[in-house]
Amino acid sequence: MKLLLDQNLSPKLVESLNEIYPDSVHVKELGLDRALDEDIWIYAKVNNLIIISKYADFAERSLLLGFPPFVVWIRKGNCTTSELKNILVDNYELISNFVSASITGLLNLY
Repeated sequence: MKLLLDQNLSPKLVESLNEIYPDSVHVKELGLDRALDEDIWIYAKVNNLIIISKYADFAERSLLLGFPPFVVWIRKGNCTTSELKNILVDNYELISNFVSASITGLLNLY
């Protein structure tokens, strides 16, 4: 599973998640840090990436347009990069099952 981390998440997460989510990227690495959500959505879809975000924008887009791409919406308020890493690591199996089941395109994590 490859993740595409949204602008609202630290680029440092990519390196710290590399062991469990290899080949994941941050929008900044791709030059998409100032891109429209639509452009990020298309990039994720074409490149089979799971969008990880703390904003509702991609969650709403997922409900309107369906999937792929899959979207993981992290709904925890202010938290550290370390806490975000733990959320993604601790929920690896849940995220994997979510993508494999292909029933919905949106997963909420708290």
